Amino acid sequence: MNRWLPLAVFFVLAALLAAGVWMSRKPDRDALPSPLIGKPAPAFELPVLHDPKHTVRLADLRGQPFLLNVWGSWCVECRVEHPVLTRFAETKRLRVVGYNWKDEPADALRWLEQFGNPFWLVLADVEGRAAIDWGIYGAPETFLVDGTGIIRWKHVGALTEDVIADELMPALQQVEASR
Repeated sequence: MNRWLPLAVFFVLAALLAAGVWMSRKPDRDALPSPLIGKPAPAFELPVLHDPKHTVRLADLRGQPFLLNVWGSWCVECRVEHPVLTRFAETKRLRVVGYNWKDEPADALRWLEQFGNPFWLVLADVEGRAAIDWGIYGAPETFLVDGTGIIRWKHVGALTEDVIADELMPALQQVEASR
């Protein structure tokens, strides 16, 4: 019996390893589900990037749904998603609000000048304090907020045409149907 014990342990460990490999094939395994989905968006009061003396609160954005896109001039993936986000914003289907996160305003303004500004409004969170309440831990991240201020959808990573078609648009259609 003692002779077979190491072989049995080996097979148990091999089975656990195989199960882990099998489960890790899920493409979005790194995405953390947001506990904010279906809950009120956290309140904020942030300056506008293009006019820092003017601040915007979440309450100012209520009434119509909006897409909040977290980005920074330092973010490589933000550059990848920018043309996709620009094409979506040009449809004017939804207000696209930029959330410039942990960025120097001059760098952010220069980045928008170079690549174009698809945003209806750009908020600046230089210190990243408001982002903590939103559960933002990287850029890019994108949130769909309905007209009453409830977060309906979140995507971590760069938006792609497929993400917009397969995830964002169905979520937006649900928001529009519930109005």
